[in-house]
Amino acid sequence: MKIVVIGGTGLIGSKVVQKLTQQGHVAVAAAPSTGVNTITGEGLDDALAGAQVVVDVSNSPSFDEQAAMDFFRTAGRNITDAEMKAGVRHHVAVSVVGTDRLQDSGYFRAKLAQEQQIKGAGVPYTLLHVTQFFEFVRSIADFSMIDGAVRLPPVMFQPIAAEDVAEAVVEAALGTPANTTIEVGGPDIFTLDEPVRLALAHDGDPRQVIADPAAPYFGVQVTERTLVPATNARRGKVHFDWWLANVPAPARK
Repeated sequence: MKIVVIGGTGLIGSKVVQKLTQQGHVAVAAAPSTGVNTITGEGLDDALAGAQVVVDVSNSPSFDEQAAMDFFRTAGRNITDAEMKAGVRHHVAVSVVGTDRLQDSGYFRAKLAQEQQIKGAGVPYTLLHVTQFFEFVRSIADFSMIDGAVRLPPVMFQPIAAEDVAEAVVEAALGTPANTTIEVGGPDIFTLDEPVRLALAHDGDPRQVIADPAAPYFGVQVTERTLVPATNARRGKVHFDWWLANVPAPARK
């Protein structure tokens, strides 16, 4: 089967391409670096020719609302047009658990618009809502610095390894279209401050992590269950403590 992975050179996409290839499928990594641009449309028709499935794990390069909205709307239209021409039978996309509950954020308003476009495009689809990746826990710390400390609301948090996200994406791509949203989270539930504190301690980072009920999450106030999926969500297998001990931290810039 030919499967085109938009964003196929990124964190999740590269893992998806590798897993699909190992299973004997023709997995095409579609990204600007491989000659496919979803904003201009360059290379899309050629990449999708003969494809049965399109997986979209791309993301806006900006969290600014207008830039993100423009990215998701333009890319969405171009991808749909190319899918219709190619006769693609299944569109798989990754979005974020809690998108509909984070609408005070301009970026998440853009993500919701992307989801609505997918649902109304006319191509059978599977939408995966995934929780925050382990790989972004350190970035959460960086973004949440207030008065010299990392301040985070101690709400429920169920992060997931990128490896497990890729497994869920591959399973969806090889299955029949669900035409609904499937939620995916990590195997363990923490409070948001806990894995951040563990990661910084592991790195020897001296920054203090404070559980502050009044602190925002990426500029948005959240409630106890904003960031976690329903109890019947698919769960990943990789535990945070194993990941922290075995996956090298990225080089600090």
